[in-house]
Amino acid sequence: MHLNDFITPALWPPNSPDLNSVDYTVWSVLQERVYRTKISDVDELKRRIISEWAALSHTVIDSAVKERRQRLRACVPAGGGADILSTR
Repeated sequence: MHLNDFITPALWPPNSPDLNSVDYTVWSVLQERVYRTKISDVDELKRRIISEWAALSHTVIDSAVKERRQRLRACVPAGGGADILSTR
């Protein structure tokens, strides 16, 4: 069975950072914090990711969610097309 048979392409989530601002925003902040200083090995990287995730302010996530809602609402009048970028 192909993935296309299971979930039609019309139902695939968009991969655009314009519509996935939560993922891109949160990971961007997390990445900046994790890589502030040099990392010596994979174990240290894992520890930092876990530590920085735990220390991440919930306001970062709330802000990203709010921004995503605004962008998704802009998709409706734009017909879901590229015009969304001009509505910001």
